[in-house]
Amino acid sequence: MNTSKPTPALLQTKQHFEILDGLRGIAALAVVTFHFMEWVYTDPSNNFIGHGFLAVDFFFCLSGFVIGYAYDDRLTQMGILEFFKSRIIRLHPLVVLGSVLGLLAFLFDPFGGHPELYSTGKIILAFFCSLLMIPYPAIADRGFNLFSFNAPSWSLFWEYVANIVYAFILCRIGRRYLLILTILSAVAICWVAYHSGNLLGGWSGPTFWDGSARISYSFLAGLLIYRSNWIIKNKLGFMGIAALLLLAFIMPSSKWNWLSEPLIVLLYFPLLIALGAGSALTSGLKKVCLFLGNLSYPLYMTHYAVLWMFGNYYTSHKPGITQLALIIIAGVILLAGAAYLIMIAYDMPVRKYLNSKRKERLAKQKAGEI
Repeated sequence: MNTSKPTPALLQTKQHFEILDGLRGIAALAVVTFHFMEWVYTDPSNNFIGHGFLAVDFFFCLSGFVIGYAYDDRLTQMGILEFFKSRIIRLHPLVVLGSVLGLLAFLFDPFGGHPELYSTGKIILAFFCSLLMIPYPAIADRGFNLFSFNAPSWSLFWEYVANIVYAFILCRIGRRYLLILTILSAVAICWVAYHSGNLLGGWSGPTFWDGSARISYSFLAGLLIYRSNWIIKNKLGFMGIAALLLLAFIMPSSKWNWLSEPLIVLLYFPLLIALGAGSALTSGLKKVCLFLGNLSYPLYMTHYAVLWMFGNYYTSHKPGITQLALIIIAGVILLAGAAYLIMIAYDMPVRKYLNSKRKERLAKQKAGEI
C-alpha cells in the first residue's frame, strides 16, 4: 500500500463505517417509500415524505466519503484500470438486472402500459442504452426518464461520471483545490434550486444537467470531509443519526423549497456524514447496520419495475385510502425481501465470480513478471 499520504488515525481504526452503512439502507427505504407516495400525491406538499428524493444527494455525499476512504491511499498502486474494474464489478451487475426487470415490466405490465406504441427497434435500443448506461430519454410511457427501463439508473450514470473524474483528477489534487471545486459546485446547486424551484431534477432529459450539479457538490463534499478528517465524535449512535436523517426526508414542502433543499444538501447531509463516521455503534445494532447497508443498493436498483406497475394500477383502479396504505406498506416490505433474495442469489455470487476471475488473471500476470 502506498503510504506516502497517511490516512487520518481515526479512520485507520475502522474497516467499515457501520453506521454509515445503516444510514444508506435507511435512505434506500426512504426512496422506495417516496416513489410509492409520489404516485398518490403529485403535489409534494401533501406527501408525508415529499423530500425523500433528497436521499440521492445523501448517497452522493456518502459515496464521495467512502471512495476517498477506500481508494485515496492505494489508487496509484492499483492503477486506474483496476479501479474502474473494481467499480464496474461492484455496480454494474445490478444495472443489468434492473434493466432486465424494467423491460419485463414494460412488456408484461398487467395493469397498463402501451408497449405496442413503440417499435421493436426503439425498445431494443432503449434496453441496450440502459444496459450500457447511455442516457436515452425517448419513451413517453416511462416519463422520458434518462433510462426508460430503470429510472434510478440516472443517479448511477452520474456516479460513474464522478468515479471517472475522481480517478483522473480528484485523486491527484490537494485539499485547497478540492475546496474551491466544492464551493463552485455549491453555487451551481443554489442556482439549480432557484431556477427550478427545487432539487428534484436530474432523472429526465429536460433536467439532465441538474444531475451534474447534484453529484458534483455532494460527491466533492463527501471527499472533502474524508480528506479534512472532519469527523465529529458523538454518542448519538445509529438510531439517533437515523432519526436526524429521516427528518430531512419528511421536512414539509413549501414555496421555500428552493432555499430549504439546498441547505439540507449543502450543510445538513455533510454534517450527518461527519456524525455517522464519528459515532459509536452498539454491538446489538452492528448486524442491523450491515444488513441495511448490503440491502440498500439491490433495493435501490431493482424496485422501480414494480413502481411502474403500481402506478398503472393506482391510475386505473383508484383504490381507497385503507387499501392503498396496505398496498404500499406491503409493497415496501416485499420489495425489501425481493432485494435480499437478489442480493444473495445474484449480486453477491456474480461479484464473487468476477472478482475471483480478476484475481486469477492478476496472479498470472504477477507470476509472468517474476
